[in-house]
Amino acid sequence: MSQAPGPGGASAAEVFDAVGARYEEVFAGVPGQLAAVDWVARSLAPGARVLDVGSGTGRPTAEALVDAGFDVTGIDVSAEMVRLARERVPGARFEQVDVRDHHAPPGGYDAVCAFFPLLMMDQPEIVESLARMASWIAPGGVFAMATVPGDIRGVDIVWMGHEVTVSSLSPEDHLRILREAGLEVVHHHTDLFRPHGREAEPEPHFYLHARRPA
Repeated sequence: MSQAPGPGGASAAEVFDAVGARYEEVFAGVPGQLAAVDWVARSLAPGARVLDVGSGTGRPTAEALVDAGFDVTGIDVSAEMVRLARERVPGARFEQVDVRDHHAPPGGYDAVCAFFPLLMMDQPEIVESLARMASWIAPGGVFAMATVPGDIRGVDIVWMGHEVTVSSLSPEDHLRILREAGLEVVHHHTDLFRPHGREAEPEPHFYLHARRPA
């Protein structure tokens, strides 16, 4: 869900260290995410370099992309998530680092995936991080992302038993930022997903697929 501390509540690292493997259970089988990972895999040549931002336990994204024959790096702020991912997906590399501190290798990546990693940032940080991730995508490369959309800033909520502060952007703002960063948006949609668990409420998920022209 997140990479960075919000202005209040627990930091993303603290929350995800505590949530650990439960995240994988509660958010298993998200249709839009699985479809996005499949689109990324179909868009790339064997051995392509892929970055998974907010990689969590490594499942399903990093695991599926490693199985498809790609060179996968995952980054996450949570030490526990990185530990779980290294255990579950030994074919990928995982680093404990914030997206704002990560540096792409020379030539960038052939794909960047970012499924729900920015929600605990403030709005200006989300804008900066989207542009930063877009800048890492090599010519002909692709970008796939998901978030809970909305023009919201600094809203305190309880998520999986933890008090967190969340922000987001509207779908229109996501489209504008990525187009200004030189990406061509090839698909976007919003649907509802109900996380697994008795107390889980349905939440809107906004998906966006984009490509940098070759």
